[in-house]
Amino acid sequence: MKIIDEFKEFAVKGNVVDMAIGIVIGAAFGTVVKSLVNDVVTPPFGRLLGGMDFSNMFINLSPGSYNSLAAAKAAGAATINYGLFLNSIISFLIVAWALFMVVKLMNKMKRQQPAAVPNTKTCPQCQSTINIKAVRCPYCTSQI
Repeated sequence: MKIIDEFKEFAVKGNVVDMAIGIVIGAAFGTVVKSLVNDVVTPPFGRLLGGMDFSNMFINLSPGSYNSLAAAKAAGAATINYGLFLNSIISFLIVAWALFMVVKLMNKMKRQQPAAVPNTKTCPQCQSTINIKAVRCPYCTSQI
């Protein structure tokens, strides 16, 4: 029964719960970024490049000719889907940039720790470290 109690303690600690929330939000963020790349970012790039559709860019490794990636996949053709790979790279760069900005913002918002109040001082006579409230050095017995 002890291992179950240890697991419960581990599972309800703040760090594990925070991590789970981060994973769920990260997955949702990934979906949003994928839609951003596929539906917002790559269409204008394709338009600038003469109406090219990145998601439809592929190299056919099988005999035969296919007008689209969907047709090649439906026929079971082996393809190198470099357009989808480009979309994935763009997604990665957007996610990396967004995470960089979040970390930068978090570091900026993080409060600086106040300077620690010293609890020791140095005896002016013998240079020993003593309690800050001391009025006499315990080592050389001089008045402080």
